[in-house]
Amino acid sequence: MRPSFTIGLFLVWEIMCRVFGVSEFIMPAPSAIGAAILKYWKPLLTNSFVTLWTTLAGFLLAVGFGLLLGLVVGWSRAIYRGLYPVMIGFNSIPKVAVVPILIMWFGIGEIPAILTAFLISFSPIVVNVATGLATIEPELEDVLRALGASKLDVMRKVGIPRSMPYFFGSLKVAITLAFVGAVVSETVGANAGLGHLMSQAGSNFQMPLVFAGLLALAVEGIAMYAVTALVEQRLAGWAFRSQNSAGG
Repeated sequence: MRPSFTIGLFLVWEIMCRVFGVSEFIMPAPSAIGAAILKYWKPLLTNSFVTLWTTLAGFLLAVGFGLLLGLVVGWSRAIYRGLYPVMIGFNSIPKVAVVPILIMWFGIGEIPAILTAFLISFSPIVVNVATGLATIEPELEDVLRALGASKLDVMRKVGIPRSMPYFFGSLKVAITLAFVGAVVSETVGANAGLGHLMSQAGSNFQMPLVFAGLLALAVEGIAMYAVTALVEQRLAGWAFRSQNSAGG
């Protein structure tokens, strides 16, 4: 998104709020949100770091566990057919329903937020890695096995490189989901974080502060997405170059 488009969007937002006299409790103007950011910059910054830390912790757990489980599921077509429906079923469970259970188990704090971020973000990683490994052409695998390659060699030299675009594509989805999980948990039961801050501000009818928290979440999400995309370009850029060459 170009900066000029973003500035224009905020300008239209400001004009619409002023022209139609929209109440601050319904939709605060960008100027009111900016004033709230200047007034409450310290709690916004502090709680932003808490949310970022819990999100990254849950996301890194999801990457490690999701990659490992994805390799196991994609290793064998029999395992894939057996566990893939289980993963789909688990992914269909609303993670919001799990948050009260985590709070009962671990209490109010950062651990439920980390675990919620983990639970909501690891499924896409598992599914995409397993899909990347399971979609190796049987003919290619048969040729490699005929040439003396073991199952491990096929996975290490063909399967894992082939699944890298799937893996990094899932990371860009998982990082945004991790923010959702962390904020939901902070809203339900936490004593810090942007979710907690927005919940408290909403209870006090401080809508500009609520929108300031949403803006802080958007900035963090965009930043983490950009970092993930940069890592993808560095480590799996060959996939995009090959696609561009084939398309050209």
